[in-house]
Amino acid sequence: MQQNKKGRSPIREHKEYDEEVIQIDRVTRVVKGGRRLRFRATVVIGNRKGKVGLGIGKSTEVQAAIQKAISQAKKSLIKVPMAGQTIPHRVKIKFKSAKLLIMPARPGTGIIAGGPLRKVIELAGVQDILAKALGNNNRVTNSQAAIMALAALREIPWLAKKAAPAAAAAAVAAVAADAQTAQPMKEAHAPVKTPAKEMKEKAPEEKPEEKKEE
Repeated sequence: MQQNKKGRSPIREHKEYDEEVIQIDRVTRVVKGGRRLRFRATVVIGNRKGKVGLGIGKSTEVQAAIQKAISQAKKSLIKVPMAGQTIPHRVKIKFKSAKLLIMPARPGTGIIAGGPLRKVIELAGVQDILAKALGNNNRVTNSQAAIMALAALREIPWLAKKAAPAAAAAAVAAVAADAQTAQPMKEAHAPVKTPAKEMKEKAPEEKPEEKKEE
């Protein structure tokens, strides 16, 4: 946050990407003099519009480890192809001991997933999806497998064309709903006409009499 010129009220900076900390671990490294303790932070970032990235950072302080993980995640951003509010096709992937399955879902299904997989999908901007992680409970490995599964998605041209009219229709419906809600507000603020005003408006205007020439 930055401060104004007078130094009174802070100005909040708008963040381009949302951040979610998946896990913070204490790790040690054995050296000649003994053991060195550090913190390892796993962070996922995304703009909820199709871009998502994962980063891992280590430092002697937690906040420094998180900042390192965020900077690494920004360097490893991927673009997730979308078909409306869901993914184009089904993907099954195996990474180390993690097995991951993601499938497209109908509108209104929501995100059927749990753990770190749900956070990755939410920050990617997918709203309807079915996902299941098998074979492993390691949050870091499951997060990496989720990024790999989203990176393995490919665009389907005919599906994108089919989803475009539906998105346009939804936008038109939203505009129409806003117009309907705005109409009663205009009628409520309209000036009320009294009977005297109505009679005055309906009465014909009298023309001035013309002087007859003698």
